[in-house]
Amino acid sequence: MSIVKRNNLFFPSLMNDFLRPDWFGGTENWNNNLPAVNIKDNTESFELELAVPGGKKEDFKVEVDNDVLTISNEVKSESRKENDNYTRREFAYSSFQRAFTLPETVDGSKIDAKYEDGILRLTLPKKEEALPAPKRLISIG
Repeated sequence: MSIVKRNNLFFPSLMNDFLRPDWFGGTENWNNNLPAVNIKDNTESFELELAVPGGKKEDFKVEVDNDVLTISNEVKSESRKENDNYTRREFAYSSFQRAFTLPETVDGSKIDAKYEDGILRLTLPKKEEALPAPKRLISIG
């Protein structure tokens, strides 16, 4: 076992605490691999858009379990370059997982997903009883 000497200077620690992005984990705990998500609330459905450029639709996994929508992606790649004097191998691995709790108004059995132009779009239709009732005209008698 060896002794590890830490140099905790007051000023860098103070600046790190002040400038951290989430006030709970700091920049060292900030996960920048998660894709940006837009959520739209339309009259008939919710739409989720995830910005995931460079992927293939086979790489994504979309699941619904106990009213929790989970979207995940895992990509592994390896490149190998052989020359006279050396062999160079590079590995790349990236993954993410996002989970969303579905509201009671969403019909989980009719969720649709499409991936095109680097955007994964999910349509979450609302249940019939959650849709706004059409206006009705009441006649005066």
